[in-house]
Amino acid sequence: MLVSRNKATNSLLRSEKKSLFRFLTLYVAMVIFMITLLSLFYYQSQEKLMLSDQRAMLTKYAYIQTRRLKVLHHFFDERTEYPRDPRFKSAIYDLEHMKIFSLLQDENVRFDDEEIYIINDHIHLVKMLDEFYLGTKYLIIEVEDSGEWRGEIWKNIVGFGFLAFILFILFGLYLAKLFLRPMRNSIVLLDRFIKDTTHELNTPLSAILANIEMMDTDVMVEKNKTKLARINIAAKTVSVLYKDLTYLTLDQEKENHDEEIEIKELIYNRAEYFAVLAQSKHIECNLDLEEAGITMDRRKLTRVIDNLISNAIKYNKRNGTVGIQLREGLLVIWDTGIGINEDKIPFMFDRYMRFNNSEGGFGVGLSIVKKILDEYHISIEVESTEGEGTRMVLRW
Repeated sequence: MLVSRNKATNSLLRSEKKSLFRFLTLYVAMVIFMITLLSLFYYQSQEKLMLSDQRAMLTKYAYIQTRRLKVLHHFFDERTEYPRDPRFKSAIYDLEHMKIFSLLQDENVRFDDEEIYIINDHIHLVKMLDEFYLGTKYLIIEVEDSGEWRGEIWKNIVGFGFLAFILFILFGLYLAKLFLRPMRNSIVLLDRFIKDTTHELNTPLSAILANIEMMDTDVMVEKNKTKLARINIAAKTVSVLYKDLTYLTLDQEKENHDEEIEIKELIYNRAEYFAVLAQSKHIECNLDLEEAGITMDRRKLTRVIDNLISNAIKYNKRNGTVGIQLREGLLVIWDTGIGINEDKIPFMFDRYMRFNNSEGGFGVGLSIVKKILDEYHISIEVESTEGEGTRMVLRW
């Protein structure tokens, strides 16, 4: 069982929003990954360019230090001080990578394929000597890395990366509009069709209902009574649909005429209106009503009650039950019908959303219900178990 408090749908249906959210999430993730990858390549290329520039200077320092080591090697008996230079630090290692002498600030020397590398804000050049002066095979030249090049790189990455991100997002929104346009066009076309056809339904429907009420059933044979009951059921079903479509296309823009409404009396009247429809499916109606009032437009409250009761009957099983419970600030309408899968509950208030193709309707009733309830700050909770029934709980 799942309880769902659904938000009102505005310009986009929830299904549209979900599709748009999924597309943009995947698109943004791909954009971020691509920008990150390009930034990494740019950083590495700039780092290699910087090291290439440093290599020439450090090679020059290595040449100077090698000449000093040569002099020290040949005059070791007279000179025992390791040559120093204010421009760089140096160290000497033997063939086995054992340290002979070091002035390095960072002793983490890497004897691998990299001749020059950055480590802990220092740049090392590893120079292999052809002659073993003082037993030296590896001469390490170290200079400090100021980090200025790194700051310039990050400034470029952040600046151009942000600009590229904005451009890609704008392009993504354009793609999303193209992606949703067929769905939106279909909805607009359906809205237009409903608006055009609604005007043509009123006169014949009113005539059918009026003539049904005027017929004298006492003089009819039982066979004709059954046929008339079927016509009455069909006409009232179409009447509810017509009122929904009229509200959707015309009435919702009208100014509200709020008044204090006795809900108990209104529910009795609407339950009696749908009695014929309930009897056709042998559905029992349990009413547990107490006095309760609410201030709102009677026309809109009627639309809410009609849709909830008609759905409870429409999606019920034969010989099922519809229950209505009314308390002050609480209205519960439940049924023992087919229920709904919990994954579909969040979408049941979307316009044109239908979950049972065997029943009629455009899928606008619950959308109207949710819009009216949101307008009057009335909460609705949906509890449904597939195959067992549905329970609508309204609180104000």
